[in-house]
Amino acid sequence: MKKLDKLILRSFIGPFLLTFAVVEFILLTQYMLKYLDDLVGKDLGFFVIAQLLMYFSLNMAPVALPLAVLISSLMTYGNLGEHHELTAIKTSGISLIRILRPVFIFTFFLSIAAFYFNNKIVPKANLKAYSLLWDIRQKKPSLDIRENIFYNGIPGYSIKVTEKLGDEGDILKGVMIYDHSSGRGNTSVIIADSGRMYTKFNDQYLAFDLFRGKIYAEQTSNTGNDNQAGFVRQKFTSQKMLFNLSSFNLDRTREDLFKGSRMMLNIKELRHVTDSLQKQLKQERKLVAPNLGPYYAYFKADSLRRLQTPKITAISKRPLPAPNPNIISLAANKARNIKSFTTAYTEKMKVTYRESNNYQIEIFRKFTQSAACVIMFLIGAPLGAIIKKGGLGMPVLISILFFIIFYVLTILGEKWGREGIVMVGAGMWAANLILLPIGLFFLFQARNDSSLLEIDFWRRLTLRLKRNKL
Repeated sequence: MKKLDKLILRSFIGPFLLTFAVVEFILLTQYMLKYLDDLVGKDLGFFVIAQLLMYFSLNMAPVALPLAVLISSLMTYGNLGEHHELTAIKTSGISLIRILRPVFIFTFFLSIAAFYFNNKIVPKANLKAYSLLWDIRQKKPSLDIRENIFYNGIPGYSIKVTEKLGDEGDILKGVMIYDHSSGRGNTSVIIADSGRMYTKFNDQYLAFDLFRGKIYAEQTSNTGNDNQAGFVRQKFTSQKMLFNLSSFNLDRTREDLFKGSRMMLNIKELRHVTDSLQKQLKQERKLVAPNLGPYYAYFKADSLRRLQTPKITAISKRPLPAPNPNIISLAANKARNIKSFTTAYTEKMKVTYRESNNYQIEIFRKFTQSAACVIMFLIGAPLGAIIKKGGLGMPVLISILFFIIFYVLTILGEKWGREGIVMVGAGMWAANLILLPIGLFFLFQARNDSSLLEIDFWRRLTLRLKRNKL
């Protein structure tokens, strides 16, 4: 590797790592805000939150790479042009293509690594992330007993506290506990003047020390007659109660239950599912006519006997007989049945078709996100050489503009491919194919040392036409 290549790569690697970290953080923050309500108040702990953020950061990496390449390449060659280093290199006889080559090779291998990362690592990270997120959603909120509000978070009990004192709110006043654990309703009530609340056995149990209270309990008779039921009232000076908090634990679900989702599959598995869905769709289309046949009624007509009937010599002037109401009602019912069947069957085929397209979209996304790294380099590097502006000002604004265009085109092509307006492959590759000519145009302009909107081709063409006229 020559010194020039080392200089350019050293100038590129630093901004690339910085912009990748910033973009990853922004995308991860925006993504996690959707699930903020599911995370707050669950007392998950640092390890669970860190684990969830790590898995989702791996999911965001293929999206962050193209934008990081775009910003860093624009900053790198913009800085070289702003400090006249690019001009000095060109004056020594080195072409712009040669200057772009080391970063292009790095970006090319980066796109290959991004493809394998997207195909091998991201599905496993999605499986871990969404299975953990499902368990977090199913987890109960942390213990939160408020004043003058019945708390029903502990199974089988309703707890009400009139006042909470102390720095940690563990001193209680006016405690009322309804015991529903027997499954017979409000048959047992505990009322205490004061108490103390704390956890035991590594937060697995909640203990209540109650003072100066009474226990009211209703006892059912052995004969099953409610009129013979007894009522017990017991007074106590101190009473201890223990509640099991195992329902507040984070119980993990088996990951095998989530493996069928398309986000958890690699390309080989996605193609297998896509082929199965397409075969199912073809089979459903073949069964339309056989399933529709029983809804029609067919009547035989003896055509030979009809030919042997005598000729009608005179036209009868009698009015035609009125149609049979039973036949009209039967025909209307059959028409309604056919309409409802075709509507339901068509909707079923549409669902299968959309599901097949969704799996194909996931296949093409793994390719298009990787190829976008090269496309963004072809836009950012020549554009930086043209505008000759480095730093985080103009390059970031231009990069965000092109990334928004890329993102909108990607979403639009994905939607059209899902609905069958265009082929799935054409819709998914549309953003890259539209931005590729723009990148090649910027490369052409930078190679000819032209400004951004100055097109030498038309100027040369007009000069040649003028010469021909003369």
